[in-house]
Amino acid sequence: MMKTLIKFAFILMAVFSFSACSDKIEETYTVNSPEYLSYDDLRSSYQMKSAQTIVQPGKIYFKDEFIFINEYQKGIHIIDNSDPAQPQTVSFLELPGNVDMAIKGNMLYADSYIDLVTLDISDMNNIVEVDRDEEAFPYIIPVFSDGYLGKVDQSKGVIIGYKVTQETVDVERNDITYSTFPQWESSFFAADALSSAKINSTGSGTGGSMARFTLFGDYLYAIDNASLHLFDVSDNSNPAFSKKIPISWQIETLFPYNQLLFIGAQSGMFIYSLQNPGNPEYISEFRHATACDPVVVEGDYAYVTLRGGNLCGAIESQLDVIDISTIENPELVKTYSMKEPYGLGVDDDVLFICDGNAGLKIYDSSDPLTIADNQIAHYPDVNAYDVIPLGSVLLMIGTDGLYQYDYSDLDNIELLSHIKIYQ
Repeated sequence: MMKTLIKFAFILMAVFSFSACSDKIEETYTVNSPEYLSYDDLRSSYQMKSAQTIVQPGKIYFKDEFIFINEYQKGIHIIDNSDPAQPQTVSFLELPGNVDMAIKGNMLYADSYIDLVTLDISDMNNIVEVDRDEEAFPYIIPVFSDGYLGKVDQSKGVIIGYKVTQETVDVERNDITYSTFPQWESSFFAADALSSAKINSTGSGTGGSMARFTLFGDYLYAIDNASLHLFDVSDNSNPAFSKKIPISWQIETLFPYNQLLFIGAQSGMFIYSLQNPGNPEYISEFRHATACDPVVVEGDYAYVTLRGGNLCGAIESQLDVIDISTIENPELVKTYSMKEPYGLGVDDDVLFICDGNAGLKIYDSSDPLTIADNQIAHYPDVNAYDVIPLGSVLLMIGTDGLYQYDYSDLDNIELLSHIKIYQ
């Protein structure tokens, strides 16, 4: 018995001695390794092509009977909408990294990852790149829900995606806790048949409520996650960076109204004066719980959809009605429950709400306190992302296509057309 105990003791001593000598262990992590597009390839990538199938639509824009639809990070589809009952997709502008756009006169401004690109659309058969402002937009810190950012080499170009890999590293035993993770190098990435057709050389187009680009006077406004960027477009073929104004973290949308600029953020709504378009001045803000937040305005009221869940926050999804009659002191007057609202639009007391998989909802908003009791129509079988009301025709984009509705007679709203999306 004694010999057995002594033998066991020697075994334990050997185990502890081995453990003491080994001061590192292996840990395996999920790594998001960047994939790149070289700067030379990025800046020679623009092409005008024949019509392409719409696969992953994003922002929408309208000007002079043409609809422009972003193909997320791929480019822009152009649709001849001279007959809303029979829209025709006529061409595709290949522009890697494109998410947003705006048009002044015959110039289309679009992002291409970190660059601002100006395209001359005066001849819709021959749209050409006339200017490129390199590195006009900042990089943003990536956040991954699964794994970490791998080593970044910005000299290789812009990041266009990530390859998920597993990496095993040695970790100091004395430093191990259950929350330990390797300090991966952090970096930044850029932030998602017309024989006689012409674009009007004056005026601006109309964007949806999810827009991050907008125009007012001689200025193009664009937002990143935290700041407002101003570009002087008095020479509309040659935008000139003017200034950057810090706003708040996680700003998302822009909506100009009269001489005001409403900025939707995950933390609230910010209001700036545009009396001097070259120098927007802060007026006030309305704070709410964290949520994704587009905003539209008409008269004395701002309408804000808050979408909870996922990366947008933990609050319930809802529509907030905010009294802005005293612009220095916006006040919440009513909240309505929604399912998963995205974009919205308002036109002369008609409120359009894109409620995601719950469809398109249309309300009489003449009394902001009774909106829920005054639903005009509901289209539950469409997936709704954003809208542009055009006086009598509504443009609505969703994951299943571009829809157009004639709402000139609110008692008899008519579906005019549907361009399907095939994924």
